[in-house]
Amino acid sequence: HQNVDIVIIRENTEGEYSRLEHENVPGVVESLKIITREKSSRIAQFAFDYAIRHNRKKVTAVHKANIMKLGDGLFLEVCSSMAKKYPQIEFNHMIIDNTCMQLVSKPQQFDVIVLPNLYGNIVGNVAAGLVGGAGLTTGINLGPQNALFEMGTRNSGRSLAGKNIANPCGMLLTSADMLDYLGHTKEAKLIRDAVIHVVGEQNIRTADLGGNFKTSKVIEAVLKSLRNRIAA
Repeated sequence: HQNVDIVIIRENTEGEYSRLEHENVPGVVESLKIITREKSSRIAQFAFDYAIRHNRKKVTAVHKANIMKLGDGLFLEVCSSMAKKYPQIEFNHMIIDNTCMQLVSKPQQFDVIVLPNLYGNIVGNVAAGLVGGAGLTTGINLGPQNALFEMGTRNSGRSLAGKNIANPCGMLLTSADMLDYLGHTKEAKLIRDAVIHVVGEQNIRTADLGGNFKTSKVIEAVLKSLRNRIAA
């Protein structure tokens, strides 16, 4: 797919990942999904504020409120209510299964997507596949005062360790996200532009992107491009 530029904003403190599971009787497990108005409001407001700050045009809330009428219904209600405070941002909502189909068929329709925890995990991985895989995507865990920067799909890639074949672009782009967060936007742009130049124009790519270059060679090419941009 071409011209795909999607930001996925995932609530990651509740939902199915609340780790509230128990076995009522042998062979019967109950897993609780927690959705609160407070956390839903916080992530919805963040999504719209992000759209404003980054000149985004549209926010899509993803849910399964047609089946989980109370839990996902609350999330959808909160997002819809929050949208009314941001009339300059287009808002729509979409059921999670349709979202996955639309992502792989016409991803260009999406801009900013806001979702509960589990859906965000799934959609994030689908979106990574659209643009080349886990080796190209970035992720940020944001709190009120702290931030953690990592690969977008949280894939540690242990099977690639020590083989000099891992795609370094995701971590390089993640470092650019960190620089943006710290206010070093010029330096962040230099890194992104260097990575895009090497992968997109010079076609210096690791095997996961259809190339035959080692990790170290990709990094060397990015460093060379970066030095040239700094000197220009």
